Amino acid sequence: MDVQSSFQEYFKASPLITARAPGRVNLLGEHVDYNDGPVLPAAIDRTVYLAGAADAENTVTLYASDLDSSTKFRLDTLETKIDIHGDPLPGWALYPAGVAWSLQKEGLEVSGLKAVYTSDVPVGAGLSSSAAVEVVFAVTWGALRGWEIDSIRLAQLCQRAENEYVGVASGLMDQFASLHGVQDHALYFDTRDLSWEPVPLPKGTVLVIADSGVRRSLTSSAYNERRTACQQAVELLLTYNPEIHSLRDVSAVEFAAYGDFLPPVVRRRAEHVVKEIARVQSAVAALRSDNTRSFGALMFSGHASLRDLYEVSCPELDALVEIAREAPGCIGARLTGAGFGGCTVNLVEESSTAKFIETLMEGYYEQTGRETEVYLCRASAGASVEQVK
Repeated sequence: MDVQSSFQEYFKASPLITARAPGRVNLLGEHVDYNDGPVLPAAIDRTVYLAGAADAENTVTLYASDLDSSTKFRLDTLETKIDIHGDPLPGWALYPAGVAWSLQKEGLEVSGLKAVYTSDVPVGAGLSSSAAVEVVFAVTWGALRGWEIDSIRLAQLCQRAENEYVGVASGLMDQFASLHGVQDHALYFDTRDLSWEPVPLPKGTVLVIADSGVRRSLTSSAYNERRTACQQAVELLLTYNPEIHSLRDVSAVEFAAYGDFLPPVVRRRAEHVVKEIARVQSAVAALRSDNTRSFGALMFSGHASLRDLYEVSCPELDALVEIAREAPGCIGARLTGAGFGGCTVNLVEESSTAKFIETLMEGYYEQTGRETEVYLCRASAGASVEQVK
């Protein structure tokens, strides 16, 4: 995407830098982040692109080319969330403004900025378009002002922007993956101690993401109910093991022994989390030993658990997974993200990609009367910045 030309056209000047930050998909480890569990995302080659230059004024001028919308705000009035005319910032501008606010709060220098940005990360599909926007602005300000910061901390500052400034509750995985992506690799990320390592994805495979067309309706009440159930499980299981702090500390063997003492709904929620954490560990071992079929089976198992135990799937997502199971070249499939709509992620043999996508699209329309947007992706490198020559 030629953001340099867009910058030149909009600002009648040349940009100093270009930056990019990818979206992400989660391959395994769903609803375990708030239970201190490990996750297995991958940055994908769906990306936010930015062209920018410092502005001597203490202002930020933004042009979102996809929306054909612009705004301008001052860096000393960020708390008020208003533009230079005193009007509320448009929703899309809260993300870059929030990053500036969070960086300043950390004591990092943030300059005036002129920027144009565009994205091919689908909005609302659960591929972390908002985190990619946050990250691309964070690395842009770092490059313009010349400061360096630990990349995990930078991810946390972007997360703080989303949580505290925009007002959207999210974990750290999205910003982490956008910053730390490794080409052709998934990322094993431990949400408890924040350690991570790249894990190679099988050679000759691609990631196919299929949008159910059902916009996620994970209400705060449904989300909070599940978090509460997990906490109830921990409190009740302390009777049997006083050493546990979260469901991360409960092994599958222990849960088999103690799980029957939990109320039925709490038991189902906790069983998903305990087994999903074990699935992530098994998946990493499968990828490292090049056991592709085992990894695919774990994806299918993860979906069944989200459907039956955590109860966050929906008929459309289930249809996509079952159609994929019988489609040519499919290794594994599951819903990705919070659930109640959104997307599935499929690991597919590259040689069968065209036939797989055709089968999935036709089958989904036949079963549901809906069309699915399909995105062919590869695991990509994390965010980067370049000086314009």
